[in-house]
Amino acid sequence: MIALITLGLAGCVNAQPASTGGIVSTNPCADQLLLALAPDRVTAISHYSQEPGATSIPLDLARRYRATAGTAEEVIALKPDLVVASSFTPNTTLDAYRRAGLKVLTLDSPTTVAASRDQIRSVAAAVGAPAAGERLIARIDRAVADAVPRDDRRPATLLYISDSFANAGPSLLTEMVGLAGLGDASKDFGLAFSGNVPIESLVAHPPRIVLDPDPDGRTASLRRRVLGMAGYQVIEERFPRQLVNCGGPTIIPALRTLAAIRSRALS
Repeated sequence: MIALITLGLAGCVNAQPASTGGIVSTNPCADQLLLALAPDRVTAISHYSQEPGATSIPLDLARRYRATAGTAEEVIALKPDLVVASSFTPNTTLDAYRRAGLKVLTLDSPTTVAASRDQIRSVAAAVGAPAAGERLIARIDRAVADAVPRDDRRPATLLYISDSFANAGPSLLTEMVGLAGLGDASKDFGLAFSGNVPIESLVAHPPRIVLDPDPDGRTASLRRRVLGMAGYQVIEERFPRQLVNCGGPTIIPALRTLAAIRSRALS
């Protein structure tokens, strides 16, 4: 859910910075959404988007923008017209923004494509770019339609987020796996929510496809060797970490990647 906090303290005019008209984001998922909707208005993004393991946007694009560590002092000094933050932002930081007279938009992490559409519309309205929001939603809707398979085959698929930590339960990733015609193998391991699926469990119930953000990493390499020694022919595919973190624009390449993986597995 998105809450727009637009509070200023009466009688504290001297504490209010003059607005620059720009937008500062302190969250990597907000970064990629703002750069899709209103790139010319972005004054600064979060430092996470300039880190290879955390970004959801191309590094060369992220590095064209100023980045902050997200401290209240940094953000207030930039005198933005709007701050876009995560709903997990500490209350003390949000209070500092309020005392400085800043507008703040807090974003949750959408757990469905529908929730992501709603979030896009809310952010687009807040930044004065409703038409850009509708264009992005149209692109997402096309990606969803294109990903829908033409048959009923659902190869069991386990998506690792990192090391032995696998996606499970109600999440945007789970929905996208299903939309792309892949079966959710996490249920075979009794996971109600994302959690660890060690190699021993995987050998007991091998899925058809294993998705991993780092197939060359130590855990993935060991998993591959053990499955091979057990005689299982499990298809392993790379699902980039950049496609795991966020909704919004990320839904488009995520669905295309999942659909392509299914096509290769069933060809």
